[in-house]
Amino acid sequence: QVQLVESGGGLVQPGGSLRLSCVASVRGFSSDTMGWYRQAPGKQREMVATITNDARTNYADSVKGRFTISRDNAKNTVYLQMNSLKPEDTAVYYCNAEGPYGYYTDDGAPVRGRGNYWGQGTQVTVSS
Repeated sequence: QVQLVESGGGLVQPGGSLRLSCVASVRGFSSDTMGWYRQAPGKQREMVATITNDARTNYADSVKGRFTISRDNAKNTVYLQMNSLKPEDTAVYYCNAEGPYGYYTDDGAPVRGRGNYWGQGTQVTVSS
């Protein structure tokens, strides 16, 4: 069972920085596309940034030039570096893995499939 676990959220002042991390619970996890989404109170969940296995990235216009997504497949981890944070960036941030994926069981057996997985979310609050 694939689980995504986010960390790195918190309270930061406007203009500050945070780095979010998302780790997959299974060994050697790789998904075609991984990304970060966010949901502010009273609003729909929106895409923040995505990255493919071959490192192609896509960003929401509202975060271009401020946020950077990256992934370390050897560590089963995707990151979101957030700089120059604004109060409007306040939201719960969710990690997502979508499309074809693969990983290894504890006894080394390969598993292949296709799915759409979400983490539990991490709160980011930008306020003075």
